Amino acid sequence: MGHDSQPSCPKARQKVLAQLSNKQIAPPKVFGDISAADLMDSAFLSYNGGRLREAGQLLATRMTSEETTLGLSLSGALTPAGLGMSCLVPLIEAGFIDWIVSTGANIYHDSHFALGMSLHQSRPGLDDLLLRENQVIRIYDIIFEYDNLLGTDSFFRAMARSKPFQTTLSSAEFHHLAGGVLAKREEENGLVGKSFLAAAHRAGVPVFTSSPGDSSIGMNLAALQLEGNGLQIDPLKDVNQSAAIVWQAKRKGQSGVWILGGGSPKNFMLQTEPQIQEVLGLEESGHDYFLQITDARPDTGGLSGATPQEAMTWGKVDPEQLPGTVTCYLDSTVALPLLTAYTLARAKPRKHKRLIEKLPALMEQLKESYLASKKK
Repeated sequence: MGHDSQPSCPKARQKVLAQLSNKQIAPPKVFGDISAADLMDSAFLSYNGGRLREAGQLLATRMTSEETTLGLSLSGALTPAGLGMSCLVPLIEAGFIDWIVSTGANIYHDSHFALGMSLHQSRPGLDDLLLRENQVIRIYDIIFEYDNLLGTDSFFRAMARSKPFQTTLSSAEFHHLAGGVLAKREEENGLVGKSFLAAAHRAGVPVFTSSPGDSSIGMNLAALQLEGNGLQIDPLKDVNQSAAIVWQAKRKGQSGVWILGGGSPKNFMLQTEPQIQEVLGLEESGHDYFLQITDARPDTGGLSGATPQEAMTWGKVDPEQLPGTVTCYLDSTVALPLLTAYTLARAKPRKHKRLIEKLPALMEQLKESYLASKKK
C-alpha cells in the first residue's frame, strides 16, 4: 500500500515541516508604497515568484560577496529594450558584475544609445510591409530608423580601421577598446550611463562574445578583412581568457554565474569548467553559484546547457553547491529589473575587480598550471 497506510504522529509531521520549511505562508497586504525588494521578500512566496525571491536573495548575499567572482551571460534582445542603461549599467557601476558573455547583437544595439540614436516603444502586430517601405526596423514592439543601423555600421568600421585595432585581439580585448571609444562619445554627447559596454570599459569588466561573427559587428569586421584590415578576433583566446578568470576565481574564492536566457553565451560561460577539468586536466569542481532566468524547457532540448543538476554531470556546477543554484522560468525582461532593484537595495557595492587589466597575468597563471599538470 505504500507508506501512507499509517498516519504519522504530530511530532514527526512537525519535524518534517521544520526540515523543509521554516516559514508559513502568511504574507502581509500589499500597498502602493512598497519597494520592489520588500515586495519580493514578502509576496513572492511560491512557484516562479518564489524562485525569483530565492534568486534575489542568492544574488544579494553569496553571489555578490567580496569572495565571489560573478559572471553574467546575456542573450535575447535585451539592450534594444533599454535594459542595458536601466539595469546593467547600475549593476556594473556598483561592482556586482565582474565579467560578461553577450551576444554580439546586444553589444551592437547597446552602441546606438551611446551614439545618440533613438529607439522607440511601439506594439507587436504592426504592418511590417509598411515599415519596410518607410525604412523602419522592428524588434517585436521596438521600432527605430534604418539609419541607426547604417550609422552604427559606419562607427564600427571607422573605429576598427584605426591604429589600436590593427592586431589580433580576443573579443574581450576588442570590446574593451570599443567601450573606450563609446565612453568618449558618451561624454562628448552628454550621454554618460547609456551604454553598458562603455560602463564595462570604465569598470574594467571584460565583455566576451561567444560568436564573434554572428552579429552586425562581426559582419562589418568581415567586410574590413576583405580590405586587408589588420584586425583579427581570436575566439580561441576567448576560451583561454574566460577559463583563466574562473580558474583564478576558484583558487582565491568562489565563482558564480548569472544566466539571462540561454544560447551560446550560456554555454560559453559554463564551458569554462569543463575546459579547466576535462581539457586542461586541472583539478576543479565546478561553479559555486548558478542562477538562471529562462523561459525554455529541458525536455525539448531548448534549455541550452540544461538545469544545474544536469550541468553538474559535466563538471560545470560543484555538486556540493547545489543549494546555491536557482532556476527561475521567467522572461528576462521581467526578472532583470526586479533582480537589479533587489540587489541594489540589499547588497553593499563592491570594489571593481578590473579583470580586463589582469587578463595577461591570469592567462600566465593558467598556462603555468596546465604545463605543470602535463609533467605529472
